[in-house]
Amino acid sequence: MDRGRSLIGRLAFWVLVALLLVNVLFPFYWAVNTSLKSENQLMMTPATFLPLNPVTKRLSISWANYLGVFANRSFMRGILNSVIVASSVTLLALAFGSFAAFALGKLRFRAKRPVLYLILSMTMFPQVSVLSGLYAVMRGLDIHAMLSMILTYMLFTLPFTIWVMTTYFRALPDSLLQAANVDGATPFQAFRLILLPLAAPAAATTGILAFIAAWNEYLFALTFTSVEQQSRTIPVAIALFAGQVSRQEPFGEVMAASVLVTIPLLVIVVIFQRRIIEGLTAGGVKE
Repeated sequence: MDRGRSLIGRLAFWVLVALLLVNVLFPFYWAVNTSLKSENQLMMTPATFLPLNPVTKRLSISWANYLGVFANRSFMRGILNSVIVASSVTLLALAFGSFAAFALGKLRFRAKRPVLYLILSMTMFPQVSVLSGLYAVMRGLDIHAMLSMILTYMLFTLPFTIWVMTTYFRALPDSLLQAANVDGATPFQAFRLILLPLAAPAAATTGILAFIAAWNEYLFALTFTSVEQQSRTIPVAIALFAGQVSRQEPFGEVMAASVLVTIPLLVIVVIFQRRIIEGLTAGGVKE
């Protein structure tokens, strides 16, 4: 009886895992499937799960959408802009976040806990609630669109960076800081030479997640580049793709572009998945 229940439990577990995998992976599969179809194949009804020839019903893969994407100047410009913006946001978030996390995790001062929870509360506000005010400020100060995106993206990357790295710094032994003080090191020297190298897993985790968040952000980018079109990042460039024919909806090119910009992120996550998990779980268990 117990063995039968155990078998049923395992079967139910793997069925649930299979359903979750389908739910997660099917949208990406459908994007790849659509990107490999020609215009005639996209018009087929009902839609096919493979790129089939409309006449012969045989497998027929078309690379025209990918060629059209690479020939699109706005796409290539968008990739460059996204690399600049996402890299800048990541570096700034790690630079300021590590200093703040060290202070909140290791130094003693009044109102430290309220400050930490205040930082966390900044992530609870919907982006649209602050968008109009930030846009008015940036336009009033006549700040360039790319710089505006870099500054405003810090609104949702910096609090997360501070929170994760504070947990990691707090888990590091206080004896390290005390030994550095005995040896005559200043707090900044102890932070730069001893604690910061030990916090590399948390820095890698927050850096990767901050880069992904800035790379995929759409709402702020669409708003700030409404006037400066040459500063559009890749999500905006893809959303505003124009068809090669008048009044054409370029579904194939949009899907091809989405696949191209998603694959690098998937590769980064797969390569650094252990480091990401290590950084997220660091500090969760105290010795």
